[in-house]
Amino acid sequence: MEINGVAHTFITAGDFAASRAFYAQLLPFLGLTVVADTVNTFYCVGGRTGFGIHAPSPEVAGQKFRQGSVGLHHHCFRARERADIDAAHEFLKKIGARIVHAPQQDSFAPGYYSVLFEDPDGVRLEINHVPGKGLLGDDRPKIGGGYADGTQNG
Repeated sequence: MEINGVAHTFITAGDFAASRAFYAQLLPFLGLTVVADTVNTFYCVGGRTGFGIHAPSPEVAGQKFRQGSVGLHHHCFRARERADIDAAHEFLKKIGARIVHAPQQDSFAPGYYSVLFEDPDGVRLEINHVPGKGLLGDDRPKIGGGYADGTQNG
């Protein structure tokens, strides 16, 4: 068996209204189409990718994401071109996203270029571009040790 991508990722938002407003701008910018927009779910699909948010249960409403805790570390969208990363960075600044790091090249794979940012709840998101076959290229490089500064959490 060989999978054909990731069908979907769903996250639970601490502040559903703020997250819905953020993702309603971000996901269409990335080429995804809104297929569900209800009182407790916002979901988009496109580019063999699905990404959605759910409203929180009452006991966790208002909580923020804590980077490094058990669960999701970050979600990364793959761009087709290196220039898409620069365009995304400009768009993210325009919508007021918290930028963790501006576009930069790192050692995760040959030519790895990305922007790292957060949604309103502090969930880390990344958009990257890796040219060619990346880690699956003929020379089979091993994944790099982290960001250019040597960290893993940016």
